[in-house]
Amino acid sequence: MSAIFKREFASYFSSAVGYVVTAAFMMFSGIYFYFYCLYSGTSNMYNVFENMFLIVMFIIPLITMRLFAEEKKHKTDQALLTSPVSIASIVTAKYFSAMVILLICLSSYIVEGVILSFIAQPDWSVIIGNIIGMFLLGSAFTSIGILISSMTESVIVAAVFSFAVNIVISMADTVSAAVNNSVIKNIVDALSFRARYDNFSLGLISLSDIVFFVTVTFLFLFLTDRVIERRRWA
Repeated sequence: MSAIFKREFASYFSSAVGYVVTAAFMMFSGIYFYFYCLYSGTSNMYNVFENMFLIVMFIIPLITMRLFAEEKKHKTDQALLTSPVSIASIVTAKYFSAMVILLICLSSYIVEGVILSFIAQPDWSVIIGNIIGMFLLGSAFTSIGILISSMTESVIVAAVFSFAVNIVISMADTVSAAVNNSVIKNIVDALSFRARYDNFSLGLISLSDIVFFVTVTFLFLFLTDRVIERRRWA
């Protein structure tokens, strides 16, 4: 498992993907930080965190698109599937490699908090809460992206479908506002990624929100395991 993790993590920086993703995340985070905090003269980073939801939604597919799709395209998945490593370990190793890239991106918030501390008193509970929230949000998006990547051999298709699914997920609040049926409305609200992430961006760490994102992550990683397992015996 560790060998697969090291290979996957290294592959991000042996290509442009790792550099592009981290640079894009930190660039947008820095732009929002400058305009909403430094330029506006406030220590409230809520708007920075709120706007970064969309950035994460678009960046995660770039991280996950190649994890299994590229293996299938180059026919290296057969060697991987016949290795003495469980499917769960393979999926977990690839998931962890993607999450480390996300953690590198999230480190920019610590830097921004330190910069802010020189001119104001930042609310570290909000900053830490948002890092936790975005990590959990990214974890859920990553597990979805890995499942989609496991179902195709085209990295472009994997990225596009992941984008599409993430957009549909982000529209849950819009759908909820347009629905009159209270039962459907409550179900859609309960499944809203945006609403649950907003709690973290305000510094509110809720056990139910944590359980929700962890459950989504495990569900889609399990589905990925089933897809790969079926291919092994096909």
